[in-house]
Amino acid sequence: MSPLLSQLLVFGTLIYRHRLIINISVILLAFLRLSLLYNRLVKKLRLIIHNVRSTYNVGSLLRTSDGLGVEKVYMTGYTPYPQVKNDRRLPHLQQSISRRIHKTALGAEDTVVCEHQPDIKILISKLQKSGFQVVALEQTAQAKNIIDFKLNNDTALIVGEEISGLEPEIVAMTDWQLEIPMLGQKESFNVAVAAAIALYHLRYK
Repeated sequence: MSPLLSQLLVFGTLIYRHRLIINISVILLAFLRLSLLYNRLVKKLRLIIHNVRSTYNVGSLLRTSDGLGVEKVYMTGYTPYPQVKNDRRLPHLQQSISRRIHKTALGAEDTVVCEHQPDIKILISKLQKSGFQVVALEQTAQAKNIIDFKLNNDTALIVGEEISGLEPEIVAMTDWQLEIPMLGQKESFNVAVAAAIALYHLRYK
């Protein structure tokens, strides 16, 4: 092969590689822009399960959270929770509670990020400082019909104990209170059902 032909081949290879690098850079830049646009348009949604005693309800809430793209689920108060990092409970308690949650979560306890936070007030303050609006699913005099509510910011939804509801001091810390209109004689849905309705509405409204 002549020296000239060799030089032409080397030059052609360099041009090909240069164009390939440019093309990859353009693709990566476009992907980055789309990711930033997606993050602006699709708001983060988190769930706080406060003082919900039933492991079956917790499991159902985790499965719903997985299906609706909830970024993280917090268990506060005496809400049972699956095994988590740095779990301080006795091993047999971790395993027993996790097994019961699994019956309705069906593996969602492994696909959804779970975090145990004993003090809900500290959690609410942290979320608000990080830019989240905290919304309580609770029937109050100031509660807004969920049908009229649109998710415009990163949001953490709180659901609580079915009979007594959320404590007034916790409700007072929230940015909004939402309620689901009822058409029958009962005043509320089961907590897992109510949360599913609310999360679906917040995600797709």
